[in-house]
Amino acid sequence: MKNILCLTVLLISTHIVFSQTPVRKGPLETATISVPTVQCEECKDRIEKYLTREDGITMAKVDYKNKTCKVTYYWDRTTIENIKTAIANIGYDAGDVTADAEAYKKLPTCCKKPADGGGHEKK
Repeated sequence: MKNILCLTVLLISTHIVFSQTPVRKGPLETATISVPTVQCEECKDRIEKYLTREDGITMAKVDYKNKTCKVTYYWDRTTIENIKTAIANIGYDAGDVTADAEAYKKLPTCCKKPADGGGHEKK
């Protein structure tokens, strides 16, 4: 029984580590970043537009319903930490990086956290 428990813990740990590891294909890498404060289509457009202007990023696709951002980038020109920082610099939390307070204040009301009076009403 103890061996089965150890094996289960090992398998779950391995799955967690590999599911968060970026996928590298040649000079490009793809990663999915949690963006828990993204609220709407306007947030999606703002993040995608900003990220595709960043050096080394070739594609950014935000899914605001699942609160994720899938990014493809040149791993020799930028890092996942730089990308999270870029997202935070425009006012959104990104993974373990908290949004820049001044940039967050400048977001439209609909793009702010529901706790701050933002978000869209559910119909």
